[in-house]
Amino acid sequence: MNPIVGLVAGNGKLPLTLAANIRAAGYRLVTIGHIGETRKDLQRYSDVMEWVHIGELGRIIEILRAERVEKVVFIGGVSKKHFFSKAKPDARAIQLVLRLTDKKDDAILRAIAQEIESEGMEVISPMIFLEDHMAPSGVLTERHPTEREEKDIQFGWAMAKRLGELDVGQTVVVKDQIVLALEAIEGTDAAIRRGGKLGKGGVVVVKVVKPSQDLRLDLPVIGPTTIHTLNKAQASALAIESGKTIVVEKDRTIQEANQNRLCIVGI
Repeated sequence: MNPIVGLVAGNGKLPLTLAANIRAAGYRLVTIGHIGETRKDLQRYSDVMEWVHIGELGRIIEILRAERVEKVVFIGGVSKKHFFSKAKPDARAIQLVLRLTDKKDDAILRAIAQEIESEGMEVISPMIFLEDHMAPSGVLTERHPTEREEKDIQFGWAMAKRLGELDVGQTVVVKDQIVLALEAIEGTDAAIRRGGKLGKGGVVVVKVVKPSQDLRLDLPVIGPTTIHTLNKAQASALAIESGKTIVVEKDRTIQEANQNRLCIVGI
């Protein structure tokens, strides 16, 4: 008998895709959505749907235990800005944060996973259910990178990995081997827009996995919204980490990139 899977969902469409795949694989699905972040239509893919405020870790664990969940998966972002305006941490969350000496994103996510696993549940990677949505290696689009873009990709890759070591962000925007924007709390799309404005066309965007990133808890994601942002920023190329980056609506994403002569490369 398949175990009961608990899905802790953030924002975006990806939680719907993951939930549908989990159900299609024959698992009973208990979903926990975040108020003000998670889409309400996720309920139709779930056997049980519960809602929490950002920061209600104790409540999340109570729900998972009550539903006899054995495996837990995290997917979807939660706006960092909302941590300052909408978060309502409960006692368990506050105790967890007070115990941490490192309060960077990765450290907090790992601590949350450890807290859940201390209750006898296993935190697993969503990649198990999203194999068809992972970025392949090589050029995904009709257009290949130019010589200038290849140099910018190599340069941007090294810069993005250094940025990731600091646990600040995952994305850099470059042009002619000059850094135009680094992702911070504003998120990927805002960094792309800022870099595009400064570069005035032809910018290259590189999005990577942070060296210390726990792939069970946080995976880079691109999709049609990313392509729209890249077009608005007049970007010419996007490099992503193959096998570790989720491509939402892959066919549509690649089609729209081709229509706009945008090059996408999986490295």
